[in-house]
Amino acid sequence: MAITVNEASAVLRAAVRDGIRKRSMLYLVQSGLLVLAGLLALVFPAIFGAGVLVLIGWLLILGGIVQAIGLIGATQVPYFWLQLVSVVLGVVVGFLLVSRPEAGLLAVALLMVVFFMVEGISRIAFALMIRPMEDWHYVLISGIVGLLLAVVLGANIGSVSNWLLGLLLGMNLIASGAGTGYLAWNLRKAVA
Repeated sequence: MAITVNEASAVLRAAVRDGIRKRSMLYLVQSGLLVLAGLLALVFPAIFGAGVLVLIGWLLILGGIVQAIGLIGATQVPYFWLQLVSVVLGVVVGFLLVSRPEAGLLAVALLMVVFFMVEGISRIAFALMIRPMEDWHYVLISGIVGLLLAVVLGANIGSVSNWLLGLLLGMNLIASGAGTGYLAWNLRKAVA
């Protein structure tokens, strides 16, 4: 018996919903840490100035590790590989910032543009995959925020500064954490 595309899509959405619901506490912890890292990225550039690149690097590494933990056991989910690329890119950019802060803002800014774009595209792809699910639009908004931040940073690449990188990274981490957290929270409440 053949299955229609709509039926297959409904089965996929149900599997994703169940996967998120089963790991909702992990997603909530991940979201909280991403929002906290985002708030730190917003606050510390104004305070520490030159040492902010190392701080941003550690925030990216922390965010990447937390997102990687969230991907454990999710290899059958269609967005897995795009999310994995985003995680690896975040950790690599973070490691480069920690290990070579003297490399300069331009190189870091270019890497951050790529990171924001990949992160935004992966979140948009995930949101569109779960689209009929309630609260899918919060994940979509976090992806759009990532793409907009990539455009803003790309447009200001010639005059980039520590505070701009910290501000944009903080906004991206908060949007990602809030979108994922809201989705996980509502799915968790639906079970209770």
